[in-house]
Amino acid sequence: MAAPHARSRAAVPVLGVLLVAALALGGYLWLTTVRWQADSATWEAQARRYADRVAEQRAETSAVEAELVAAREQLATATDRITDLANEKAQLGDRNVVSQLEVDQQTRVSEAAAVVADALDQCIGAQSRLIDALARDDAATSDGPAATDRFASDVDDLCRQAVDAHDELRRELRGTAP
Repeated sequence: MAAPHARSRAAVPVLGVLLVAALALGGYLWLTTVRWQADSATWEAQARRYADRVAEQRAETSAVEAELVAAREQLATATDRITDLANEKAQLGDRNVVSQLEVDQQTRVSEAAAVVADALDQCIGAQSRLIDALARDDAATSDGPAATDRFASDVDDLCRQAVDAHDELRRELRGTAP
């Protein structure tokens, strides 16, 4: 009978060591799980912020594209109106003076429209690049969110300049009204 009792005494320390090892492993796995959950929540929040920014940029791009279409339509209307006014004035007065006025006005409107179209195209292109960068998350892998924020700020400045150019064109077009 001494042999089974000796074996059970030898098994107690082994079982104790196994119990401690199992508890240590369980603690390690629990700690790893908690850390993973925290990291996962952080990445999910960042992904949601980027998704929101992409949605905002797409909405802004759509609005800028609509303004570009409106500016082109206004340019066509203004060109037609300028031509009509020039024809009316030419019939009433000196054709040379009226022709020169028409050319001058058309030149100013054409230059302003070209600036608006170029600025809006640049704005749309920059917003598209920003959307692509946010969708690929390029900035987060290279220079971090700060680079993305700087790029977004640059895009906002570029689009603000486009809107200013559009406003200038509108003022120029108002100057052609009777």
